[in-house]
Amino acid sequence: MSLKDQITEDMKTAMRAKDSERLLTIRNLLAAMKQKEVDERVVLDDVAVVAIVDKLIKQRKDSIAAFEGAGRQDLADKEKGEMAVLQGYLPERMSAEETVAAVKAIVTELGAAGPGDMGKVMGVVKTRLAGKADMGQVSAAVKAALAG
Repeated sequence: MSLKDQITEDMKTAMRAKDSERLLTIRNLLAAMKQKEVDERVVLDDVAVVAIVDKLIKQRKDSIAAFEGAGRQDLADKEKGEMAVLQGYLPERMSAEETVAAVKAIVTELGAAGPGDMGKVMGVVKTRLAGKADMGQVSAAVKAALAG
C-alpha cells in the first residue's frame, strides 16, 4: 500500500473514531498533497509525499518556536500534537553517524574537493537521501566533509 493510500485509510479511521484533532491534521496533509498534484499536474509517489510531510513538520517546528516565544503554550501544544501525527508518516530516519558516512561516500565518489563543489554534492545527496535523512543534518555533514 502506498503512503498516499495509507494516509487516506488513516483519515477514514480517524473519522470513524471521531478523533477530530487527528482528522484535521490528516485532512490538512491531504489538502497539501492535492494542491501539489494540481499545481504540478503530477501523481505523487511516496518520496514526494514524504517531502510534503517534511515541509509540514518544519512549519510546525517554526510555529511551536513562535508560540512558545509569545507565551502561547496552548497553541504550541496543539502544533506539537499535529507534528506527532505527521511524524508517523515519515520512514525510519538515518542516524547522524549513518548520514555522515553516506555523505562522505558521495563526496569521495564525486571527487569533490572544496566548498565550491557543495552544489554538485548537494544535488546528488538530495536524490539519494531524500526522505531517509534529516536534510539539516545532511547539509551540515556536506559542509563538514568539504571543509575538512
